[in-house]
Amino acid sequence: MDTSTAVPFNAALASSAQRDGFDMPSLAAREIERLRARVRELSAELVDAQESVRRHVARELHDGVGAELTATRFALAGIETWLPADAPPQCAAALAVTNRSLDAVQAANRDAIAQLHAPSFETGLAGALQCWARDFSTRTGLRTTFTCSGDARLARLPADAALAVFRVAQEALNNVAKHARATCADLRVETGARHLRLLVSDDGIGPPRGARERGGLKKNGGHFGLAGMQARCAAFDGTLRISARRTSVGRGEDSGTGSNGAITPRGTLIQARFAWHVLLAAAPTPRAARRALQS
Repeated sequence: MDTSTAVPFNAALASSAQRDGFDMPSLAAREIERLRARVRELSAELVDAQESVRRHVARELHDGVGAELTATRFALAGIETWLPADAPPQCAAALAVTNRSLDAVQAANRDAIAQLHAPSFETGLAGALQCWARDFSTRTGLRTTFTCSGDARLARLPADAALAVFRVAQEALNNVAKHARATCADLRVETGARHLRLLVSDDGIGPPRGARERGGLKKNGGHFGLAGMQARCAAFDGTLRISARRTSVGRGEDSGTGSNGAITPRGTLIQARFAWHVLLAAAPTPRAARRALQS
């Protein structure tokens, strides 16, 4: 009896995975999702470590440096009181210069502590960002505008999620003040169906030529601020991109156009994206639960 089976030449041969009942696309998708979840977890742990260091440094500045500066202030006041009336005028002038320097150091210390502490989100993320942008403008002299979507989801952000968005905006604006040589900055919060987008732009000198790899982040990155921003985005399944800002079409130097009318880069644009489904995740993560127990 002939028990052979005819197989057409154009028939696809079943893979070993299919014969064993496995769906390779599904397996690949699950593995990708597992790896993405692991990236989020590791990024969140890095962010937690950064916030812990911030709190520690803020306490040291307040309790250590702040106390020493206060003691120095009292000592100088004592010297002024004990200074004889016939003391050389140079003594009083030196004390005045010392007091002014001490004022500057105390102001810088207070500012550093304020930046290290987590803000209050009683008025929501929008309120915290608006307050920060106003204080940033006052402190640096840069004209700073803030625009925020009226999306109701912003009011429902858990504290960890709101802090991640806030820290990225904070670091981006600080970078503008330190490196951009700008006269103005713009901070925007936009929302879509799947992502919250944070955009920070300026009219400064633009990003360095060598800093446009991998979305504007250096591969050998020596910039801890940018690495922290990227980690905060990754913790919420997001991305960070830094690019030259493109001005709108116009005429003249102020519009950022060249002699041939082409649009030229002027300033820097930072785009941070966060996934809503991770931002609004209701169930606390193990790290959040551990932190709640330790607080």
